[in-house]
Order: sequence, then structure tokens, then C-alpha cells
Amino acid sequence: MFTIISISILVVMIIALIRAILGPTLYDRILAVNVVGTKTVLLLSVLSVTAGRGDMVDIALVYALINFISVIAVLRFFEYNKEQQADVEQQ
Repeated sequence: MFTIISISILVVMIIALIRAILGPTLYDRILAVNVVGTKTVLLLSVLSVTAGRGDMVDIALVYALINFISVIAVLRFFEYNKEQQADVEQQ
């Protein structure tokens, strides 16, 4: 059962990586990377249950927080860059 779940999560991660590479816009790519991070958390949780180790769930939660903060930081960076380019074009 857990093997099928792990394989399906890996398939979804591969599809999301393909979207991250081929994404037509920057936001599609960022969303795909966020999906990969979320599926990594799910995979770590499934592996934690399979191995019978509860401490891996803590690692998954820390990874989820890092994923969330990094996506927000990247979006803010590109938003700031976009505003800065608009100011340069107006001058």
C-alpha cells in the first residue's frame, strides 16, 4: 500500500518538475516548484510511517516551513524587480 502511494507521489513530482522546466510563465514555474516541495513533505511523511520513525515528521514540517518561506521570498523578489523596472521605464 505504502509502495503504491510513494510511487504515485514520485510520478506527480516528476510531472511537476516537467512543468517547472517547460512552464510558460514565471508564476507557473514557481507554483510547480512549490508543488514539488509539498509532495516532498508528503513523501517524507509516508516514509516516516513506513519506517516507524516519528522524528521524520519533524523534518517534514521544517521542510514545509522552509518551502513556504522560500516561495514567498522568491515571489516578493520578482514583484520588487517588476516594480523597479516599471520605474526605470517611466523615467
